Amino acid sequence: MSPKNVHVALPPLILPNGPRAEERKLRHTFGQERDAIDVPNLIETQIASFNWFRSEGLKELFREISPITDFTGKNLELRFGEFAFGTPRHDEHECREYDLTYSAPLRVSVQLRILSTGEIKESDTFLGDFPLMTENGTFVINGAERVVVSQLIRSPGVYFSAERDPNTGRDLHSAKLIPNRGAWLEFETNRRDVVSVKVDRKRKIPVTVLLRAVLAWRPEANGEGRWCDDSELTSNGHNEHIEAVFGTLEEKYEHKYLRTTLDKDNTHNSKEALIELYKRLRPGDPPTLDNAKSLLESYFFSERRYDLAKVGRYKLNKNLYERDGTMDPPSLDVRVLLVRDIYKIIERLIQLNNGHPGMKADDIDHLGNRRVRTVGELIQQQFRVGLLRMERVIKERMSLVETDSATPNSLINIRPVLAAIREWFGGSQLSQFMDQTNPLAELTNKRRLSALGPGGLSRDRAGFEVRDVHHSHYGRICPVETPEGPNIGLIGTMSTFARVNEMGFLETPYRRVYREIQTAQGIYEEAKELVKGKGTVIAQREYRDIITGDLLLVQGSVLTAPPKKTDIEEENTHLLQSVSTALLTHQKLREDIVDPETGKTIAEEGSIITAAIAKRIAALPLRTVQIHPVVSRDVKYITADEEEKYAIAQANALVDEAGRFRASEVSCRYSGEFEDMDIAKIDYMDVSPKQVVSVSTALIPFLEHDDANRALMGSNMQRQAVPLLRPDAPIVGTGIEHLAARDSGQVVVARHAGTVLSVSGDTIIVEQTDAMGNPVINEAGEIARDEYRLRKFMRSNQDTCINQRPSVVRGQKIKKNDVIADSSSTDHGELALGQNVLVAYMPWEGGNFEDAILVSERLVREDVFTSIHIERYEIEARETKLGPEEITRDIPNVGPESLRNLDERGIIYVGAEVHPNDILVGKITPKGETELTAEERLLRAIFGEKAREVKDSSLRVQNGVRGKVIGVKRFDRTENPDVDLSVGVNQKVQILLCQKRKISAGDKMAGRHGNKGVVSRILPIEDMPFLEDGTPVDIILNPIGVPSRMNLGQILETHLGWAAEKLGMRIATPVFDGASEEDIHEWQQRAELPTDGKISLYDGRTGNLFHNPVTVGYVYVLKLAHLVEDKIHARSTGPYSLVTQQPLGGKAQFGGQRFGEMEVWALEAYGAAYILQEMLTVKSDDVVGRVKTYEAIVKGEAIQEAGVPESFKVLIKELQSLGLSVDVLSEDEEPVQLNDENDGDTIQLDGINIMGRERDE
Repeated sequence: MSPKNVHVALPPLILPNGPRAEERKLRHTFGQERDAIDVPNLIETQIASFNWFRSEGLKELFREISPITDFTGKNLELRFGEFAFGTPRHDEHECREYDLTYSAPLRVSVQLRILSTGEIKESDTFLGDFPLMTENGTFVINGAERVVVSQLIRSPGVYFSAERDPNTGRDLHSAKLIPNRGAWLEFETNRRDVVSVKVDRKRKIPVTVLLRAVLAWRPEANGEGRWCDDSELTSNGHNEHIEAVFGTLEEKYEHKYLRTTLDKDNTHNSKEALIELYKRLRPGDPPTLDNAKSLLESYFFSERRYDLAKVGRYKLNKNLYERDGTMDPPSLDVRVLLVRDIYKIIERLIQLNNGHPGMKADDIDHLGNRRVRTVGELIQQQFRVGLLRMERVIKERMSLVETDSATPNSLINIRPVLAAIREWFGGSQLSQFMDQTNPLAELTNKRRLSALGPGGLSRDRAGFEVRDVHHSHYGRICPVETPEGPNIGLIGTMSTFARVNEMGFLETPYRRVYREIQTAQGIYEEAKELVKGKGTVIAQREYRDIITGDLLLVQGSVLTAPPKKTDIEEENTHLLQSVSTALLTHQKLREDIVDPETGKTIAEEGSIITAAIAKRIAALPLRTVQIHPVVSRDVKYITADEEEKYAIAQANALVDEAGRFRASEVSCRYSGEFEDMDIAKIDYMDVSPKQVVSVSTALIPFLEHDDANRALMGSNMQRQAVPLLRPDAPIVGTGIEHLAARDSGQVVVARHAGTVLSVSGDTIIVEQTDAMGNPVINEAGEIARDEYRLRKFMRSNQDTCINQRPSVVRGQKIKKNDVIADSSSTDHGELALGQNVLVAYMPWEGGNFEDAILVSERLVREDVFTSIHIERYEIEARETKLGPEEITRDIPNVGPESLRNLDERGIIYVGAEVHPNDILVGKITPKGETELTAEERLLRAIFGEKAREVKDSSLRVQNGVRGKVIGVKRFDRTENPDVDLSVGVNQKVQILLCQKRKISAGDKMAGRHGNKGVVSRILPIEDMPFLEDGTPVDIILNPIGVPSRMNLGQILETHLGWAAEKLGMRIATPVFDGASEEDIHEWQQRAELPTDGKISLYDGRTGNLFHNPVTVGYVYVLKLAHLVEDKIHARSTGPYSLVTQQPLGGKAQFGGQRFGEMEVWALEAYGAAYILQEMLTVKSDDVVGRVKTYEAIVKGEAIQEAGVPESFKVLIKELQSLGLSVDVLSEDEEPVQLNDENDGDTIQLDGINIMGRERDE
């Protein structure tokens, strides 16, 4: 355990000159607990899973699909062999630049065997370009970065559930056998004690029918099987046979389920049972014995049709065999159903229904019953779909080609495989457009777990239980971070230390607590028992030093028995004795140690074992030595179902320097419950206080003082923080900011140790050095160099800016994995999502009412919250029926002023300032032409094509958008053959438009504690309240927003932040292990600040003191992606809907504000009759009235009375369509003639058509 208040060095940095430059090398940590292990690579799950797919997953698939034979099985046989990935044609940077897919060619060797002659034809076949994962765990598909989200689903296996019968009050149990692929088996019991089964979700049948049928199946040693002869079928499967299988199972129970079900069963032998099963499963088909056998075999005993998968067999063995230990469980390689599996399920169901002691139904929401399908498995599943489609094509071609002329390449069609992969990456619910708002959003997207998607849950049917936090989530899934909407609880995030094991179950690490230590004899005998006499004795687990965690004995090491007699004075070189000695040294005994041969006491209870005594004890013919419980640095990863067996202490349980518990009882978890337990019963201890939460949540300082709902908002809002112009790491952090930045993939990390040779804005060159600091020489005999290309002002998926900046200088020595370049939201290798600003909690003229935020003009002037946003505009020139579209500067009816920024090709210059409706790319589209007059034909003959009718379809800047052009890309089908343009597209032009957005009223801001608000006013600096030394505050927050939200972490952050800023320090206060109230008071005193954190403020407007002291301090504030500039919108006239003639809705359509039902009620309540009439007619869909109103306003005349709105006419037509005679009457009950003609369509005023713009402009 490390001493309190220590300085932890960050990665070595060369810092710019400026305030706090030197001090920023250190972050002062309040953490009392030192993590037993380092936080693992946070994207390891993604990378390891894809690597498994490339090496093992594809191998499995090709093995599974081979051999492919023709329909007769007598002519041709095709097998897939070795495969290999080629070199990608373009690197990932080029793929992003040119909208390509980062992929590599996949080649596989194929063997075609002609069965009649035995001739074999081999060929190396191209199976298409396969998308590759980048080193950051993403895929680049058509230039856009995508992430495959891991899916959390119910694991294959058998599950028992209970339901209370309302009539009898008994718990009736059911069982579901779920394979990875194939038919489900569902067993049910009813109140009449009958057990029934549903095969593949068809009709129910008595379970004894299935039992009689499977009794005729004869399993063989190789894992396959066969049906018994037809002659045996009638003599097989009688009641006596079934009763013999279950023996005396029901004798001791009150309810005789088997007996009752046999009485209900109308079949008497295996033959009748097979026919009956076939009738139920295939109701329309003629039931024959052969059909029934092949159907049942394909359902459960065929490897091609039924697959439990390794994990399914593992869960089945665990649930059925290992619990009672009566039978030898089947091997994990047996992936089909065995007859004895069905026996065991029925046996367990009967025991559960009769209340067998120690047995209970399964908890389906327990993480022991849910597994993660990672990226590799998801891609494998989709590749399987493509291969099976390809198999069907191959079989069809085999039956059509001449046998002699057939070749592997002529049979294989790779299109189904390519289509399946492309369709999945582009359209699957689990293949997502990566959230690139900031590095944390990127990292969280890769660590997300979704219960949705194919084979998962749907958000409409998911109940409360599956969404709720479960005790098994501890250390595996974060209990805080989840979305707030309909997906709450269905989408989660892996906890900081969690990992996925080879079976797909989530594991979390724990430190082993030693209560006893094995002698050399004990280690050997344990290993001997575990290998069960199968030859050589090998170590079944690794042994590590209790204090240091150093490896003492490698798992799999060959062991020999320790010598019976040893001269303890001599150097003992025996392996097991040295391991046991190392484990025993410095431990405190809990019993007297007596030499069994001499009867002498070697060491007494309570004494500390020295190295010499440990050597003697290790050589004794004992198995174990009882010691005072000690927490080791031997870390073990444990799954949720395994964890139920152990008592696990909290990470903050007090231990001394030797790792021994200070208290006699500690708080621990056992079987899902929290309780105080004697230390003699503790098995494991948490590795870190933050292992329970995810990375986003672990970035919230004083998380333990925040309400969980607000912490959830804080976690989610950090991912929405926009990268700012000058990133600034938080004064009060949690100590994992550098880890989140490192693993996000946005910072540049040194591949090797070395010396920086040169640094420019976009490139860093490093000369490699070895451990001694000498230059590394490459194969060419030159000094090895690493070149790092930086990403400069690149657009992210969310239109934020990715810009990498060097953080090293020429001549600097760097180590491997040092951060050498920062990104948009990192500061000296630490995550920097917001800014440290001086905040006062006080009301101010109602300006911060209801979470509104008052901001100082300083933040605008000094670009504190200024962010860069890059939008991409794209236009395509297509081939149309009337001729090709053209990208040109020659645009009809456009003046020279509008063309001033276009080059000779009609494309805007880089560096041009643009405003709404400016032309970015000039484009003309041919118009449909009517028959030409003689004059027009003459003009066409003189001027040629120039005189033809074309329409202006140029790309223009959207409404409300201003900015500077920073990039232009032009792709031409003839000039860029590599670029994959869509069918019918001749040219494509992309324009990158950059905007600098300062903080403005209407922008959303937030702290890290879920305290969010909208900027209401930007006040002049001189009007802001100021401190005694004249420093004005930057932000004024409302104190009323704190107590009801119960997120007091923000107040503690305010106090500590102010003290740290005064002292020029940065702070790390880890979650659940951070600064206490006493620590904060101590720091306030050191900084000579009041200990209550309050100070007298002066009113900037009057210079007078405010009546009461105010809480002031430094808080880390984020600017969120909900920016007012994206949302603000106004319309005078604009487009109308074709059917209703009402204005369109939404900013994108340049629509109006909807005046809805409740707004109408408001005007009715005020009796504002004329405004109401205006709203429902001329401002909406009175087509003629709105044109006349516009005309009257332009000419300065009185506005005429409104006409009939279009929606009223639509209503009349709808009523008439129902067969009702509807007439419109005036006040005098005279019929009114509604004019159906759309007069407004043709009304033009001074060249203005106020029916709105055409939609395709």
